Amino acid sequence: MTQPLILDFDGSVQDLPGARAIALGHHQETIRFGCRQSQLRQLGAELAPALEDYPPVVFLGSGDYHHVSLLLIERLRAIKTPIQVVVFDNHPDNMRYPFGIHCGSWVWHVSRLPFVARVHVVGITSTDVELGRLWENHLGPLYSGKVVYYALQRNLRPMQRIGIRHSRSFQSMRELLDALLASLAATSEPIYLSIDKDVLSRDVVQTNWDQGVMRLDELFNAIQGFLPRLIASDVVGEVSCYRYRSLFKRMLSGLDGQTEIPPQTLKEWQTRQQQVNRQLLSLLHP
Repeated sequence: MTQPLILDFDGSVQDLPGARAIALGHHQETIRFGCRQSQLRQLGAELAPALEDYPPVVFLGSGDYHHVSLLLIERLRAIKTPIQVVVFDNHPDNMRYPFGIHCGSWVWHVSRLPFVARVHVVGITSTDVELGRLWENHLGPLYSGKVVYYALQRNLRPMQRIGIRHSRSFQSMRELLDALLASLAATSEPIYLSIDKDVLSRDVVQTNWDQGVMRLDELFNAIQGFLPRLIASDVVGEVSCYRYRSLFKRMLSGLDGQTEIPPQTLKEWQTRQQQVNRQLLSLLHP
């Protein structure tokens, strides 16, 4: 059976049973947070041999690397069938970014892949989807329903007023996850799963980003609902620290509220992350 894979950009993913790790620290400055499309393609060419066997789950490190998921999904064009993509994330990751691709814009790039039937972004509590920042979202895939938001207690009325009908906000996590499973049950395509652990409550794990309110059992129960159709997955949302050499990236990460973490605190948070990763691995690759 194909091994799980750790793409070790930032040293944040500790050893996992049966997993193979690829050292990619030399790409951290270039790829972390965002990069040019050409730089992502170069990374994809370097990783191609490791991805040939379609590892069942890939751990990517910090959510700052979530745009690497695009490479993992693109390779699935080879199976020659449409797929559904499910993204558990506290943010839409469908935002405009004029400098290439970054961890908050990759969903839009996935939505442009012809073999992707729909992208479900699940568990959003971020204000990125509300009126003040609505213009920052790529609206085309929201209008068409190629991208659907499942938000929790967010005001989506401005979105609905301009004709976006597929995305919804729910009053409880149970209603939200029931709606997701009902939507998936109405389809038959294989499913690719991407998990950003910032969808989880801070008392479950700590990440580099503002976080949602999902409980671990809620996440696991939802995944169990479509597990038989799962063809591959990735996990991000580790916690790590990095000081960019690039002033531009330092400014962008500063705007997103990423701050230094004391070493002892970082160690404690990463230990808890390891516990959650082991549970995820046992679910996604039993």
